[in-house]
Amino acid sequence: MTLILPQPRPLVGPDRQTAPPVRNHRRRRTFYTAALVVTSLFTSAVSALAQSAGVAEKPYLGWSSFSQQTITSNFLTQASIQAQSDALLASGLQAHGYNYINMDSGWMSTFDANGRPIPAAPNFPDITALVTHIHQNGQKAGIYWIPGVEQPAVQANYPILGTPYHIQDILTVPYTAGNAFGGSGTSPFHYKIDFTKPGAQEYITSVVNLFASWGIDFIKLDAVTPGSYNDNTAIDNRDDVAAWATAIKQNSHPMWFTISWALDQDYLSTWQTYANARRIEGDVECEGNCSTLTNWNMVTQRFYDLVGWEKASGPTVGWNDLDSLEVGNSNTDGLSSTEQQSAISLWAMGNAPMFIGGDLTALDSTGVQLLSNDEVIAVDQSGYPAQEVAGGFNPIWASKQADGSYYVALFNLNAFPTSMTLPWSTLGFTGASAVRDLWSHIDLGPVNSGFSAVVLGHGVRLLKVSPTGRATVPHSQVYEAEAGVVSGSASVASCSNCSGGLKVGNLGIGPNNTLTINNISVERAGTYEMEIDSMTVGARALIYQVNGGLPATLNVSGGSFNIPASTTVPVQLNAGMNSIQFGNPTSYPPDLDRIVISGDGSATAPNWTGYEAEVATIGGAASVSYCGNCSAGSKAGNLGGAGANVTFTNVSVPTAGTYQMEIDYLTSGPRSYFISVNGGTGTELDLDGSSFSLPTSTVVPITLQAGVNTIQFGNPTNFAPDLDRIAISPTVGTATLSGAVTAKLGLPVLRFWQLSLTNTSKTKAGQAEVNLLSLTQSSGNGTCHPKVLARLPLEVGDIAPGAHKAVAVPIDFARCSESARFATSLVFSSNNGAVVGNATDAMTTR
Repeated sequence: MTLILPQPRPLVGPDRQTAPPVRNHRRRRTFYTAALVVTSLFTSAVSALAQSAGVAEKPYLGWSSFSQQTITSNFLTQASIQAQSDALLASGLQAHGYNYINMDSGWMSTFDANGRPIPAAPNFPDITALVTHIHQNGQKAGIYWIPGVEQPAVQANYPILGTPYHIQDILTVPYTAGNAFGGSGTSPFHYKIDFTKPGAQEYITSVVNLFASWGIDFIKLDAVTPGSYNDNTAIDNRDDVAAWATAIKQNSHPMWFTISWALDQDYLSTWQTYANARRIEGDVECEGNCSTLTNWNMVTQRFYDLVGWEKASGPTVGWNDLDSLEVGNSNTDGLSSTEQQSAISLWAMGNAPMFIGGDLTALDSTGVQLLSNDEVIAVDQSGYPAQEVAGGFNPIWASKQADGSYYVALFNLNAFPTSMTLPWSTLGFTGASAVRDLWSHIDLGPVNSGFSAVVLGHGVRLLKVSPTGRATVPHSQVYEAEAGVVSGSASVASCSNCSGGLKVGNLGIGPNNTLTINNISVERAGTYEMEIDSMTVGARALIYQVNGGLPATLNVSGGSFNIPASTTVPVQLNAGMNSIQFGNPTSYPPDLDRIVISGDGSATAPNWTGYEAEVATIGGAASVSYCGNCSAGSKAGNLGGAGANVTFTNVSVPTAGTYQMEIDYLTSGPRSYFISVNGGTGTELDLDGSSFSLPTSTVVPITLQAGVNTIQFGNPTNFAPDLDRIAISPTVGTATLSGAVTAKLGLPVLRFWQLSLTNTSKTKAGQAEVNLLSLTQSSGNGTCHPKVLARLPLEVGDIAPGAHKAVAVPIDFARCSESARFATSLVFSSNNGAVVGNATDAMTTR
């Protein structure tokens, strides 16, 4: 096997590791006793300097131009912005609170006689008239700018309005970069301002006053450091941020102030003091790296990003900005309706500003329906940002409200339906007198002990819960990382914000660079909760093994190598002593502070298992390489040709049958795998994609024997897609919605399968749909991959109690032999994912 690694990581300060720069990758935490952690879990910090009173008590809702700019050339014009304003008004979303129209980078061309930006002609012939139009539509207008001064204004050395000073008088000498876009040397194009010099504050004030004279209500300051992938003070825009806040505060026209992007959390107090919101990560848009505005992988990263910042936001300290919501047009957004629903739910739980990123003139009815759910918007506007209470691929977020109720969101980052359970004791109470599903607007009644549900692949259940009783705090044990056994390059370093004042870093990039925590003692065998406190800047991943068992992955992200963040995953432990090893043989893990083991062994174990391609058996010319957007930070590539394959040798299932297999793959253009199970004939799986750096997922049925199985991916004659990971899950679903193939019509090569969904409940199954139909050849001559020609999800409609509805799905069997038989998987749902059905068949004819 060939291992392709990025350049060696530099150290910045004691053990401060920095992974290779990857697009879109971007506390002092006091460790209380377990009881105090439970009781204080959902409290908010209070203290900050507001810029404009009354502007940012709640996160704003609206629209921003940048997303559409990434896929439509010459989009940023006055006519386009005016059309978006009119479309927002016509959409009906404005009545639900969406009222910001924000112009991003590209609106200006040159400078006025005082070095202030002026709009680009002919694209913006009259920006004041544009802002007036936006205001007349009942909306607010936003604009984009950056710290420092651009070269044309520096060269012209314009006089600063109302002062005896000129632009060159206020610059740092020798000249240096003024923001993250600035170049190296003394001609950086973006020049740094020295705010100790007279005239510097006056210059920023003059720019803010110009924006105010146009009627601007929102300013985004971009490329701010420390942050923007420059996590040091070499540029340092903290004085710029303070100066902009000062200028905004002195102006009589109220303005929202956002700073961007991937801000360094080590300087959180500055960001909280001077800005109404801060972008905690890079752009959510693919920006040419996929064929749509974004994809699910880009959204998934936000689940990891938000964990480290979860306690840092609120009405008095500003909001965590997760970037644009790519919701509203499934053709261009790159997200299914289920994924859009999950994205909105995460933004809402995080109390993040909710601003749409696509073309408002092309909104579809599903997008409008999702964006206008007032019960979900109320979550976003609550002023009580949620915190993660369970992590991994099935994260759960919760927030306690002023009236004692809780908002709870159960997310499934897997592509297949997954059973999830939340014991109420995790949140500190024993029962729920009322539970309401906020997406389906259904009251579920009292729910004792906890909430269990099957959650759609990439889906969510969003609840409002009225708690009863007080739960006993579970027993917990703390194990400091520095007390474990470090090997290879792993080392102990000081960490003032860490428990015990120390941490372990330099893990990973090799199988021997590990930390092993021994002597983890529990009285009985079972499933326990393991809190992992770690630190990172940007995306990283731990691979951990319990008692030498199967490797498991924890993907994380963050904004500091000095401030720990916590995430919790289930682990199965033996009675007596246990050991857990942490590392990552092929990529970069975060630094580790400590782990906390809690519970009595009765936690719910996941019923699915994930397997990373890079730690499988790599054959022939296949290789492993760094992949910042991939699970565990690596992928297997160069697949295809004799022996160039990936083999998973330890895929274990409890009983023989047909399972669902998620495949997370990467390709630009059509490629195919030949998949062989237990040494059998390879079955071809045709795939397509638009990126070798952003994984996408497919789910196929696979027939496995009880016990251990071997699954191999390759292609004997051609290139195969790169492979990130696979995951295996049993068929799961709810009992009230069933589905079956009830007829097969048409020609042998093009069949129309009639799928019938039956509602056996006593209430309506609203907006039923087919979410997945997948077939793989299980026997017969040849090898083929039948292609479902319908775009999924496929709308079925409302189904009355006791009734059924059918929908026809075209399937291309042109490459399949007459003797071929197929394993099939069917996933269907209703009530916005509140009811999920799933059916598999090991061997069916066309």
